[in-house]
Amino acid sequence: MLRLESGAKAPVFTLPDAEGNMVSLNDFRGGGVVVYFYPKDSTPGCTKEACQFNDHLDEFKEAGITILGISPDSGQSHQRFSEKYGLAIKLLSDVDRGTMKAYGAFGTKVMYGKQIEGVIRSTFLIGPDGTVEKAWYNVKADGHASKVLEAVQKEAS
Repeated sequence: MLRLESGAKAPVFTLPDAEGNMVSLNDFRGGGVVVYFYPKDSTPGCTKEACQFNDHLDEFKEAGITILGISPDSGQSHQRFSEKYGLAIKLLSDVDRGTMKAYGAFGTKVMYGKQIEGVIRSTFLIGPDGTVEKAWYNVKADGHASKVLEAVQKEAS
């Protein structure tokens, strides 16, 4: 299965946000971006991960980093999720999972002892030039945002 490594060019994407506006990775050239892929809005792990990224949003902004969360959910689902939990991070819809596949964030995984096809919880730190600076696959939702922030702060120093 495809896995992006540090130094790889990040696959460019254009996806709709919760309001239906098209958002492209190229919109953020010249600044850093954290792109994280998650399975489903309003599930326990995904909620914890989103809320923790949201909790650190000011620190990411101070470091010049934009946070983009991507799942296969619809814009309406993202709106409900954001409103329910007060999320200020931008959530994008990858309904056909094309972007997830390009990043190696969709494929065979083990869940409850069974192999299934699905979203592989993954995160990418993308530099101002569009290069992957760090990639995390099969992450644990709880505490992951802090680890990503730590990596961002380490890159900055």
